[in-house]
Order: sequence, then C-alpha cells, then structure tokens
Amino acid sequence: QSVTKTVSSVIIGTAVMRGDFPSIDAPVLSFFDTTKVANIDDRKRRMTVRHLLTMTGGFDWNESLPYTDPRNTATALEESSDWVRFTIDRPMMREPGTQFNYSSGESALLAHIFRKATGKDIEEYGAAHLFRPLGISRWFWKRTPSGTADTEGGLYLEASDLARIWQLFLQRGMWKGQRVVSDDWVRQSVTPAVATGTGPNASRYGLKWWLHPDPLDPAKFVWAGSGFGGQFPVAFPDLDMVVVFNGWNIAGGKQLAFRAIQGRIARAVVGK
Repeated sequence: QSVTKTVSSVIIGTAVMRGDFPSIDAPVLSFFDTTKVANIDDRKRRMTVRHLLTMTGGFDWNESLPYTDPRNTATALEESSDWVRFTIDRPMMREPGTQFNYSSGESALLAHIFRKATGKDIEEYGAAHLFRPLGISRWFWKRTPSGTADTEGGLYLEASDLARIWQLFLQRGMWKGQRVVSDDWVRQSVTPAVATGTGPNASRYGLKWWLHPDPLDPAKFVWAGSGFGGQFPVAFPDLDMVVVFNGWNIAGGKQLAFRAIQGRIARAVVGK
C-alpha cells in the first residue's frame, strides 16, 4: 500500500546520487507538455518535485474521506484511465510548500517524472540500484491503467525485504560496504519538512517518510512508512532497531494505534 510512496522516494534518492535524476527542486511542469495540462496558474508553475515528495504540492485534493466514498479524490483517481493526467490536471488550492495535504496523486506523478528525468522505468531502475544491492529478489509492482508503475501504493515486498530498506537508512545509505543512497539523501528524507497536524506531538513528514515523535525522547523522531490496512515499517535510530508490521486490518473494529504500538515496543526493549 502507501509504504510504496516511501520506497519510491528511496529509488529517486539512488538516482540523485548516481547523477541520473535532476535536482528535486526542478519544476514539476518541466516534465510535461504544458500545452496539454489543464488548470495551469502561477502556483502550479512554482510546484517542484520536492513539493510532491513532501505532500505540499498544493493541488485541490481531499483524501480525508473513506476510500469507499466517491468524493474521495484518490478514489476518483483510481477509477480514471490515466492517473498521471488526472492528477496534473487538478486545479490548485494553495501555494506549493505551505501546507501538508495527503495526496496519493502527488505520489502517482513520480513514476511519470522519473521516466522523463532518467529515461528509465522506476521499477527497472529500483531493481538494479536498490533491490539488487540489498539482496531483494522477489517483488511485484502493480501498474496503473496507462502502464506506469503505481508509485502511490502498488509495490509488494516480503516483510524481511522491506526491513532491509529501513535498515539501509539506519546505516546512512551503506549496505555491506557499498553506498546505495547518499548520506545527504538519508538526512533530507528523515529531516522534518512539514508538520502533518497541529500540536507539539504532531507527526512530521520528510521526503515521503513519516516522522513520529520518539516514544522515549519526544524531541527526536522514529522513521516510518504507513500503508492502508496496517503496513508499518519503522526504524528506531537510537535503538538501532527496525520493526515491520504487515497486517490487513480493513474490516473496522477496535485496533491499537500505531503510535501506541511504537511506545510499547520501545519501552519493552529498554526495560521500562
């Protein structure tokens, strides 16, 4: 599910390190034929890849409703025949970079942008420069109706292989003596770029990474992914620990909150 968003960001990081991807501050519209894009205004012209990675693109997008509700913009996206076109044509709601607004469409754009930037499919590139170095040999990546990789929620991985990616970040981008992503990309990814809510305990968001207050030291963060139904990889930097949950809790009912789970695990490890 949406842990795919985080993995897609990691693959972009490998391409940035290798010099195959331009600056993430490049305008999004530079990867499109603007004569064929609807609702262009100055705000859309100022939108960059970094804004997509931090969920601050500024599109008119409402993903706060249940996914069974047809008014949910992501539901309309998945019913469309071209997810990239559906998203880039959306009108703008606010200035890019000013506010977090969860948007699967912004992540769907990354597959198109990656191919335009590198000339390579993001799955093929990720297989060569992320999965293979980490020893990941089994995966499935769903495609959208127009053929692009589903970078908003379509990647299937074994839990142990997903843990490797989170461990890679604990190791600052190194794996068995080989640099897979740069230390700078790791730092940018897990540095808070925007608050996802209000209040001192609100989570932050990096480059497609959820940053939750560390249950043992709220001044620090744990690094997580979050996928619909209970897909939760999380790294505890101070404990040098990675934990992966891969549930499928979609039927409702009472469930323990992910933040509470993190707290129980961390306190159990340190004996508190």
